[in-house]
Amino acid sequence: MDRFSWCDGSLFPDEHLVEQQGGVAVYDGHDKTPFISGFLMLTTHRLMWRDQKNRNCVITLPLSIVSGLDEQPSGFTKSAKIVVHLQPATPGQPPGPVTHSAHSFIRLSFRELGQQEFYRSFKEEVKKKRWESQAPQGGSNSAPAPSTSNAQGLLPRQRPGIVGIERSLQAKNKETNKNISQAFHDLRNLMEKAKEMVNLSKTIATKIKEKQGDITEDETVKFKSYLLSMGISNPVTRETHGEGDKYYSELARQLSTLLTKPIEDSGGMMTLTDVYCRVNRARGMELLSPEDLLHACELMEFLRLPIKLRTFDSGVSVLQAQSQNEEELITETSDMVQKQGHLTSEQLAQLLGLSVVLAKERLLMAEKMGGVCRDETVEGLNFYPNRFLTEI
Repeated sequence: MDRFSWCDGSLFPDEHLVEQQGGVAVYDGHDKTPFISGFLMLTTHRLMWRDQKNRNCVITLPLSIVSGLDEQPSGFTKSAKIVVHLQPATPGQPPGPVTHSAHSFIRLSFRELGQQEFYRSFKEEVKKKRWESQAPQGGSNSAPAPSTSNAQGLLPRQRPGIVGIERSLQAKNKETNKNISQAFHDLRNLMEKAKEMVNLSKTIATKIKEKQGDITEDETVKFKSYLLSMGISNPVTRETHGEGDKYYSELARQLSTLLTKPIEDSGGMMTLTDVYCRVNRARGMELLSPEDLLHACELMEFLRLPIKLRTFDSGVSVLQAQSQNEEELITETSDMVQKQGHLTSEQLAQLLGLSVVLAKERLLMAEKMGGVCRDETVEGLNFYPNRFLTEI
């Protein structure tokens, strides 16, 4: 604490406010101090602490004497802290609250959270050393120790400090608004580029359909399907199809057209999370909400579409092809376990080219029908052939 000096809270001409946080206490090493609840302010040059009740009580510490920073996480009854290691006190420094201290570090206790953000900014400022390139002009803004007798005399000098902080915050807000505007401008450019890419994919697909050359018909169809999966030419929206059942019915039909072939190619099932990602990628800028996707999928079976929504006992939801035979699925899974001796969901996923989630559901279905038995240990969940059916 003998490195701190009294000040009036005003900023130097080239000094800027970086971060501030309320409800901070200052410890001299591990010892408590009278500075138990105040605003901690980080500038490009200094660390300042202002008492929340007596706003004329302000102490400051130059960042140039900070030799290192550490974090102390919060505990059950302890608040998070920043440990600030300090260089030895220099002779001739302005007067402060303590003339001598046995400790070469202070601790900043954050009782109202905000410690992680402040630590990152603090560490960055110490690394940048902006106080070297922006040397303060006009000497020091040190102030005598605050007391009741000179409180009125400090008020005229206190006001410039508050004004300086307000101006710094206004400049920071202005810069933030500028960055947000630039981000939205870049987003608009990205949207335009995405539309161009979708149109380009459809043009290439058309040309491939009318191709002349050495490309086989199978390769043409496969490449065309990949290109067309990049976008839906006329996505169903509320603006084009209204609200309610009509919107969801048309959306369900469009989803069925888009997803039937990919679902059949992936073994007859696709998780709803994979469906959501695939559909929104295809719709470009007309993104679909999870709720709208779920409502549309719930109507598929009622509309007699080639795919339907199914929810397993575990809670996993998938879109399943209507043509898929569940008995054949269980038999195939049981035979694979029989052939391999035992399988985990990860191993089955590699063998069938499925996601681990779907592979696990297939094993659970086979277990439910008695085709396989589980062995659950600390090493994980393994499935074995049900020998009770084959050897007894």
